[in-house]
Amino acid sequence: MAEENLRIRDVQFSEELSKRYLSYAMSTIVARSLPDVRDGLKPVHRRLMYAMRQLHLDPKNGYKKCARVVGDVIGKYHPHGDSAVYGAMVRLAQDFSVRYPLVDGQGNFGNIDGDSAAAMRYTEARLTEFAMDLMDGLNDDAVDFNETYDGEDSEPAVMPAMVPNLLCNGSMGIAVGMATNIPPHNLSELSDALLYLIENPECDDEPLVRRVKGPDFPTGGIIVDSFETILNNYRQGKGNFRIRARWTTEDLGHGQYQIVVTEIPYQVIKAKLIEKIAELLMNKKLPFLGDVRDESAQDVRIVLEPKNRTVDATLLMEQLFRQTDLEVKFNMNMNVLDLEGVPRVMSIKEVLHDYLAHRNTVLLRKVKYKLNKINARLEILEGYLIAYLNLDEIIRIIREEDEPKTVMMREFKLTDNQAEAILNMKLRNLRKLDEAQISAEHSELLEEKANLEVLATDESKRWQAIAEEIKRTKEKYSKKTALGRRRTEFAELPDNIDVPLEAMIEKEPITVILSQKGWIRCIKGHGDLTENFKFKDDDCLLQAIHAQTTDKIVILDNKGKFFNIAANDIPSGRGFGQPLRLMIDLANNDEVVAMFVYEQGSKYLIASDKAYGFVVDENHILAQTKSGRKIMNVADNENVKFCLKMVGDYVAVVGENRRLLVFKAEEIPTMARGHGVLLQKYKDGNITDIQIFNGEDGFSYNRSGGVSTEKELITWLGHRAQVGKLVPFGFPKNNKFFKD
Repeated sequence: MAEENLRIRDVQFSEELSKRYLSYAMSTIVARSLPDVRDGLKPVHRRLMYAMRQLHLDPKNGYKKCARVVGDVIGKYHPHGDSAVYGAMVRLAQDFSVRYPLVDGQGNFGNIDGDSAAAMRYTEARLTEFAMDLMDGLNDDAVDFNETYDGEDSEPAVMPAMVPNLLCNGSMGIAVGMATNIPPHNLSELSDALLYLIENPECDDEPLVRRVKGPDFPTGGIIVDSFETILNNYRQGKGNFRIRARWTTEDLGHGQYQIVVTEIPYQVIKAKLIEKIAELLMNKKLPFLGDVRDESAQDVRIVLEPKNRTVDATLLMEQLFRQTDLEVKFNMNMNVLDLEGVPRVMSIKEVLHDYLAHRNTVLLRKVKYKLNKINARLEILEGYLIAYLNLDEIIRIIREEDEPKTVMMREFKLTDNQAEAILNMKLRNLRKLDEAQISAEHSELLEEKANLEVLATDESKRWQAIAEEIKRTKEKYSKKTALGRRRTEFAELPDNIDVPLEAMIEKEPITVILSQKGWIRCIKGHGDLTENFKFKDDDCLLQAIHAQTTDKIVILDNKGKFFNIAANDIPSGRGFGQPLRLMIDLANNDEVVAMFVYEQGSKYLIASDKAYGFVVDENHILAQTKSGRKIMNVADNENVKFCLKMVGDYVAVVGENRRLLVFKAEEIPTMARGHGVLLQKYKDGNITDIQIFNGEDGFSYNRSGGVSTEKELITWLGHRAQVGKLVPFGFPKNNKFFKD
C-alpha cells in the first residue's frame, strides 16, 4: 500500500493539461500538417513515396493495386487510418490538384467535378519520374533514416529532393494555431531563380520574383494582380492572388456569339460552379445571361449564352466574376518547417535558400558516401594487383599453408579485406586480360576519387555541381514539354468596367408589404396599396410601397436608426413572408416608423414626437451592415415619429394642442447625426403631424366633403420653434392633415 502511494503525486490540473495540449499541438504541427522546406512533403506523403519505392513501383515497372500500397504504408510506416493514406495518395495522382503529380494512377481517381475516387481495391498506381527525382539519392546515404513506429524498419527523415517540390506542387494544411497554404509554381522558372540565387546569394527578393513570376496552377487560369502586389506577397510570405477563369468568344454567325470558359480557377469544383451559375440565372440575378451548358469532356468547356446579341461579353463576364467562383482569391501562407524543424512563415528567398542549403548537404553526403565506396574498392583492387604480381607464391601459400590468409597478410602486407578477396577469387579470373581490366579500373577510380575530394573540400565546386544538376532538371522539365509548360498566365484588370446594381439583377416592379407585427414580403407588379392584403391572425398592414427589384429599401425605427435591405432579397410569394428582424438587427422593443425606396440626391426631414428634428441627405441613411446606422439621438421618453422627403420650401407643423405653425424649410439645419432643433414649442403635449409643401401651392388637409387647401399662409406663418396659431376651421379632430 505504501509503494502504491509513492506512485501518486499531486499536480495542478491546468499545468498538466497545458503540457499535454502543447505536446499534442507540436505533434500536429511537426508530424502531420506542415510540410518540410527541404522536400515539401508531410510525413504521410513521404512514407507513401518510400513505401511505393520499396515495392519497386517505379515508372518502368507495372502498376500495383492501391490497396497493396496503402496496406504497406499503414502496416510499416504510418499507423493511421487507411482512408487518410488513400486520400493523400489520390490527391498526389490528380493532375488538377498537383502541378507535378507524384503518383501515376490507373483507374478512377476522381475528377474536377468533385467526384471521389473509386475504392482502393479497384485502382492501381506507380510512381512518376518526378517522384523518382524527389527520392534520387536515398541509396547513397544522402539523408538520415529514422526508426519506424514499431522499431522493425527504418524510413527517411527527409527526401534528397533533386527537385524543389515545396514550391513546385505547393502544400495545404491546418495545424493547431497555424496553417499553411502554398501555391504551385513552374519548375523551369524556379530553376532560373535558384541559379540566380547561387550566383547572387545576397540578392533581394525582387530579382527572384521576376524569375519565379508567380504561381502556376495545374488548372491554368489568369492571375490579375500587379507585379507590386505579387512581389509584396512573396516578400512577406503571405498575401493573396486573384485568379480568373480563361474564356473566349465563339462566333455563331448572324451577329450571334457564345462565351466558352476553357480553364477555371484552382481548387474550384466545376459542377458546383455551374450549379451556382444556374441558380443565379433561375433567380434572375444574371439578366445578361441566357443559358449555361457544360460541354466538358477531357478538357473544361463551359458554354455561356448571352441573353441577346447586343450584350457585351466583357460586361457579362465581369458580372459572373463578381458573383461566382469564376474569380477566386488564393490566400498564400508560406508557413513551413525550416532547416531546424521550426515552423515559421518564410519569404520566397528564404525558401529557396533553405532548399539550396539542403541540396548542398545532400551533395556533400553523397560525395562522402561515394568516397568510402571508392576507397573500399581501391583497397580490393590493390590487393588483386599484388596477387597478380606474386601469383605463383600466392598459389603455393594457398596450397601448402594451414593458415594461408595469415601468411599472405604477413608476407605481402595485405589487409584483412584484401586477403579475403584474394582467397575468394575464382581461378578463371587469373587471366592476363583481367589483370589489365583491374589496372584500368584502378586508374579510373583514382581519378574519380581526386574529383570527389575536390568537391568535398571546395564549396564553390559543390555549388557549380548543384547548378549543373539544376540545369539538367530544368532541361528535363522545360517549358517545351507538355508537363513543363506554364499554364497560368498574368493579366491586368480591365479598366473602367463598372457593373451597376441594375446589371446584376433583373429589374421588375414589385410591391413591398410590411405588417404591424414586422413580417415583410413582396408581390410582383405595382398593385393597389390599399388592397386588402392577407396577414396572420391579429396582424394587419403597417405600410406598403411600390419599388423595383433593383432598389434599396430604407427602414427607419423609432430610436433613430436607419437600415437598408435589397429589394431582391425580400421574400416573394403568397405566404406571409419572413420576420423583418431576420434581415436587419431591429431591437425587440423598437418599432418601424417609415419604409421608403432609396433615391439618390434626396433629402429627408426626420422628427421625434417631442418636435425635435433636422434634415439628413441620402448619403447618411445608407447602412453598411445589418446593425443599421444611428442618425437621430433621442431621449429615453422620446421616439422618432416622422421621416418625410423634402419636396417643398415650407413646413407645416401641428401639435396635440391644435396649434399649427408654418415656417420656411431652410430654417431646419442639415445634419449627419444629432438630436436636431425644436420645430414647434408646446406647453403640454407632443407633435401630431408634419407637412412639407411649396409656398405658392399652400398646405392641404382633409375636410368634410373633400380636401381643403390654404394658400393664404399669413395667419400661421412664423419661425421655427414658435407656438403657432389655432388650426383652420374644419381641420380634422385628430390633428393630422390626412391620416385617419
